[in-house]
Amino acid sequence: MIEINGLTKRFGPIIAVSSLSLQVAKGEILGFLGPNGAGKSTTMKMVSGYLVPSAGTIRILGHDIERETSAAQANIGYLPEGAPAYGDMTARHFLRFIAEVRGYAGAGARLRIEEAVSKTELSGVLDQPIETLSKGFKRRVGIAQAILHDPPVLIMDEPTDGLDPNQKHSVRTLLRTMAPEKAIIVSTHLLEEVEAVCTRAVIIDRGKIVADGTPSELLARSRYHNAVTVTLPSDQLESAKGALAPVPGVASLEEVRRSDGSVQITALPKSGALLIESVAALAAQRGWTVKEMYAEPGRLDDVFRSITTHDAAQAGNA
Repeated sequence: MIEINGLTKRFGPIIAVSSLSLQVAKGEILGFLGPNGAGKSTTMKMVSGYLVPSAGTIRILGHDIERETSAAQANIGYLPEGAPAYGDMTARHFLRFIAEVRGYAGAGARLRIEEAVSKTELSGVLDQPIETLSKGFKRRVGIAQAILHDPPVLIMDEPTDGLDPNQKHSVRTLLRTMAPEKAIIVSTHLLEEVEAVCTRAVIIDRGKIVADGTPSELLARSRYHNAVTVTLPSDQLESAKGALAPVPGVASLEEVRRSDGSVQITALPKSGALLIESVAALAAQRGWTVKEMYAEPGRLDDVFRSITTHDAAQAGNA
């Protein structure tokens, strides 16, 4: 439903996006990740038709975004960064305006507005000027305008920015509910969002794709994938470290002291090693006072840092 080939954007000598190619199918919620300045928002603006690429092509349901702009954009719901809106309009008037822009009138417009308002839980603030709304409600107005015409493609830049935990849960539930009939791209800096809602994740760094896979596949790239963490009383720390270090498959150990006087020991595995059975057996054999033990699926923040810190590394070597 979304086809991106060789997408490039230059701002003078700066290459913000470089030869990016990507396809998103119906039913996918694609998490689009990257550090600040990686090119996420620039890519989203090009996909939506807001910015013209320096090179490359974008097709939305087969329509070229440059040559068939209106046909392509008719199939897109776009939530820009910051969700800009006309602050002096009430939420109701703004959504009515968006409905008219999308070609709805009369009963058809009222129905589309009612459905968007219901899905985003905006009924309590419909008659307030948008400029008086909280950041969270402004964001929800932005989401409502993006989904108002029930588009098959959703391009959403930081959709849960400014929302409280309950509102984030509602938006994520809405995305999952809509996903089977749509192709959705969610640009976010919240790694929790990927695990909570995305079926696939792409990480870009300096305008290029550096990782593409399901959340599980990305987690498997973490050095914490299959790591085992054990929480013990602090007086058992040294003996536990001495016993864990020679266990086959253990690459290294990390420890974290907790405020309650206990300590967490994490055994990081060598590539592909499964440690949980060995560590559990060792704990039983040595009679450790285990307060907690679990195997980790991996840590997305660990993967993210490992593949997007080139600039920081170069700065450190300078």
